[in-house]
Amino acid sequence: MTNIARTAFALLLLATPALAQAPQGGDSAGSSSTIAPVPVTGEQVYVQVCQGCHMADAKGGVGAGHIPALAKNPKLEEPGYPIGMIVQGRGAMPPLTDLLSPAQIAAVVTYVRTHFGNNYKTAVKEADVKAMLGQ
Repeated sequence: MTNIARTAFALLLLATPALAQAPQGGDSAGSSSTIAPVPVTGEQVYVQVCQGCHMADAKGGVGAGHIPALAKNPKLEEPGYPIGMIVQGRGAMPPLTDLLSPAQIAAVVTYVRTHFGNNYKTAVKEADVKAMLGQ
């Protein structure tokens, strides 16, 4: 993926109202807001960030490109693999460290590893992600 495509993808994700941070201090009287809260749980991160490509059932897809299935994926047994994919990106998937915090990455990796027919029960911790980031 070219730098232009990565930038466009990142801007698309950042422009999505579901990912925008809600204004501090709440809404002013009489205003309505359509901005969703920042995703905190692994499920929220998956729905708001990952599901658009990997699909609601995590079975991936084929079209303009191949989106790998996360459902029943033996590569997820080693937590470093999905952490690395999110941190470094690969192919059409850009690195998501500008979009997701280490805590959000740990939460979504744990969520995917324990759902969609995956049964890898070891929770991924924020420290695991930070270690991969060299922090």
